[in-house]
Amino acid sequence: MDRNPFVPGNLLARINFPADLRKLNEEQLEAFCGELRQYIIDIVSQRGGHFGASLGVVEMTTALHYVFDTPYDQLVWDVGHQAYGHKIITGRKDVFYTNRLYKGISGFPNRKESEYDTFGVGHSSTSISAALGMSVASRLKGEKQRQHIAVIGDGAMTGGMAFEGLNHAGVENTNLLVVLNDNCMSIDPNVGALKEYLTDITISPAYNKMRDEVWNLLGLVSKFGPNAQEIASKIEHGIKGSLFKQSNMFESLKFRYFGPIDGHDVNRMVSVLRDLKDIPGPKILHCLTVKGKGYGLAELDQTKWHAPGLFNKDTGEIKVVKPEQPEPPKYQDVFGHTMVELAQLNQKVVGVTPAMPSGCSLNIMMKAMPDRAFDVGIAEQHAVTFSAGLATQGLVPFCNIYSTFMQRAYDQVIHDVALQNLNVVLCLDRGGLVGADGATHHGAFDLAYMRCIPNITVASPMNEEELRNMMFTAQLPDAGTWSIRYPRGNGVLAEWRTPFQPIPVGKGRKLRDGADVAILTIGPLGNTALEACAELELQGVSAAHFDMRFVKPIDEEMLHRVFKKFTKVITLEDGCRMGGFGSAVVEFMADNGYFAQVERMGIPDRFIEHGSPKELFIECGYHKDDLVRTALRMVSEPKTAIAG
Repeated sequence: MDRNPFVPGNLLARINFPADLRKLNEEQLEAFCGELRQYIIDIVSQRGGHFGASLGVVEMTTALHYVFDTPYDQLVWDVGHQAYGHKIITGRKDVFYTNRLYKGISGFPNRKESEYDTFGVGHSSTSISAALGMSVASRLKGEKQRQHIAVIGDGAMTGGMAFEGLNHAGVENTNLLVVLNDNCMSIDPNVGALKEYLTDITISPAYNKMRDEVWNLLGLVSKFGPNAQEIASKIEHGIKGSLFKQSNMFESLKFRYFGPIDGHDVNRMVSVLRDLKDIPGPKILHCLTVKGKGYGLAELDQTKWHAPGLFNKDTGEIKVVKPEQPEPPKYQDVFGHTMVELAQLNQKVVGVTPAMPSGCSLNIMMKAMPDRAFDVGIAEQHAVTFSAGLATQGLVPFCNIYSTFMQRAYDQVIHDVALQNLNVVLCLDRGGLVGADGATHHGAFDLAYMRCIPNITVASPMNEEELRNMMFTAQLPDAGTWSIRYPRGNGVLAEWRTPFQPIPVGKGRKLRDGADVAILTIGPLGNTALEACAELELQGVSAAHFDMRFVKPIDEEMLHRVFKKFTKVITLEDGCRMGGFGSAVVEFMADNGYFAQVERMGIPDRFIEHGSPKELFIECGYHKDDLVRTALRMVSEPKTAIAG
């Protein structure tokens, strides 16, 4: 590995692990936080990654590792966008410049990477449940002094799983502290009643007066020695008896609620966390923070600076490589603009997303038609069943969820949508390998997990025009349930906004005739196959290419023609080989008594780490060059009767 080109500040240079951090005087912590924040800015500006979230928790991260005996005391982060400072403090300072790069460290907490990463995260709202499980295990093992801390944002708190964890934790007598990082943001501004509830607590004069009195009492707890728990209990009952109704939500779940406090006052955080260590049972500390804290532009536009890419740290200019020719649009933008067009044509069309309006470009429709587009918070299960409810009343909801997050709503897809044969259109953004976000975010499994569900059409467009036409077809009368998946990034067509045309459901396209080998593709990898076919022709191999478009119903008429003509067949998909599109083709072959050599190209049966899409395609063996080599090898081999 190359040498770290980034130089930390004087204090940060001395800190390799939390034990080193605890050697600092409290008076040095503020300066240390400044150096830690600057180190994150220096590296992310030149190497990329998530930005605003980690800047917002620099003081919180420092205080947690300063007060608690990590890794013995177990710190669980929610999602991981906010964990960059944590990684730097916990032994990865000198390799942090490899963050999210191929073969470098992960952008998210990863148990394989460090003992300080107590739980692997990438999907939100899991921290409370995980930390509770750890705390109960410690109780069962007799580890009475071991502490367990879950750091969760107010955006992640909107996920149903967070409330499930709170509900259970309230009745378990364990050392669990939930730190609520309240910055009114996830990737986009938070929505819903919880946001308003937390805001009411924050601005209430009556509550803040009572809060100050409680903290003054709480600061005395440590002076009472063996009677500390008794004093804490009295303070607790005083809180419950005195605080007005707004504190009741967390208290009603049997959590002791403390706060809100300034999450950017590191010395105050240290003092409060020390006090809370002496109070038994489940507790919640409400911290107010600013996403992007310490970098002015990120504070002003928190959505833009969530993950801005490379930028000039001095001027704030985001570095964009301007192409010589106009680039095709991103698939997500095609979705967003098409939603507006469809909604103008069909008054029944509505849009739904779980907290990703800018990520999936539903924000285009939200701006044009705010009454017909819904951000439901980080709640994928709710998003799907909410869409099902809309569909029962004759509306046509397009529910846009990243492929990896759709996994969280699988039961709802089956029971609430497909079983009732409702016209819900599930648009799965980020289908396939997504790059630097890695294993937690790759959309590897949706073709496999969707095609086994009855009453569902499973489709993937090869280009932007097909995406538009699939969306148009899915909202026609009696269309039923659809899953349309497409990748992250740009498409291939500069002129993509063509008039809508319905697509025959379950029908593919023959794009190129051939004699030696048949290449069957699903989705945008069909464009890779076109390039490979042209290269094969130069090498004397005649390859036919079929864009299948649908995994379910699969085009059986086309497959009959393929297997009657070809004994060498390649399937290509940006999804898992096990159970995916290639498996569907082999099942058809076996069910219909055909014999051919079939090579299935796609994601192998393992979790794929982070890297650029090209690096990952090569690692998984379905880059264009891999397709050419596979076809050449198959054509050179004698005829066989194997399905591989």
